[in-house]
This record gives sequence, structure tokens and C-alpha cells, in this order.
Amino acid sequence: MMFVVVAATAYLLGSVNFSIVFFRVTGRGDPRTQYSGNPGATNVYRQAGPAAAALVLVLDMGRAAAVAALAVYLLDPAGVAWTGLALVAGNRYPCFHQFKGGKGVANYLGFSAVIVPWGVLASALAWAAGYFAFRIPFIASFCMVAVLGGATVYKWMHVAPAVLGGLATIAFIVFNHRSNLAELPGKDR
Repeated sequence: MMFVVVAATAYLLGSVNFSIVFFRVTGRGDPRTQYSGNPGATNVYRQAGPAAAALVLVLDMGRAAAVAALAVYLLDPAGVAWTGLALVAGNRYPCFHQFKGGKGVANYLGFSAVIVPWGVLASALAWAAGYFAFRIPFIASFCMVAVLGGATVYKWMHVAPAVLGGLATIAFIVFNHRSNLAELPGKDR
């Protein structure tokens, strides 16, 4: 029963999209109407600049870290891993924003900061290397998510349900980027 309460809380908290709230509060409309249509930090950067993007990123990560801390305190590793998926699902399909949200990368990063802090540093380096190599933000995010996923799988390698929860979250984040993958330059249509 505790897992259901924590996962539902994670989903609801994940459903608060800080970029949408920020744009409404500052009178900028809806970040989902321009550029990529994604209310994530990269699109906020494009529309409102680096300070706004940094603020949204910190808020997303902070909320996710709080959810992870709650899950770690109340649940076993399997419950923690599946709570991460509930958080990312809330970010992707937010009940407070017409079920049209972000792709979950910043939330997964903040959530992982509590679970595998050493993995977050390694994943930031992977993001930088991916961006330097490809100059495509979502490919750099895939590099980051791969490292975070590897770190969580390593941490929970002896807890099969936790590994499955971590892998499901990674698969969901990749699935959330399917439109980006379809639009890659040089890809046959």
C-alpha cells in the first residue's frame, strides 16, 4: 500500500511542469507552442534564455530529488525504482497540463542524484561528450540517461525488480523521444 501512495505522489508531483508554470507567471504563454513543443529546459533556453532554463532545470531536479528521498525513506529498492518511473510518467503525461508534458530527462537526473550521486557526475560528463560529438541536445541526453541507467542497474544489480524498474524508466524516456529520432537528419522517411 505504501508503494501505491508514494508512486501516486510521485506522479502528481511530476505533473507540475515548472516551465509551463514559469511561462504563465511571466506572461510568456505556453512553452509547448514554439520550437520543439517540449516544455523542457532546452526549449525554455530557446525561448527565454539561459537563466530561465537553469531555473526550470533546478526546480525539476529538486522536485525529483525530494521524491527520490521520500521513496528511499519509505520503500525498498524495487519500490524506489518504480517510483522513478511514476515521476517521469507524471512529467510526460501531466494531469495538470492536459497530459502534454516533457520527456523526463531532468526529472530522471534529479531522481538519480539521490540514488547514485556518483552516476550524476559521470552522466553530466557523458552529456557534455555527447553534445560535443553530435551537437544534438536529445542525443546528448541519451548519453546521460545511458550512464544514469547503468549506474542504477549496477547499484541494484542483485534486486531484479529494481533493475527492471530502472530499465523501464530508461525505455520510457527513449520512447518519449521517438519524434526526435524520426526527425534526425539523413533519416529516410
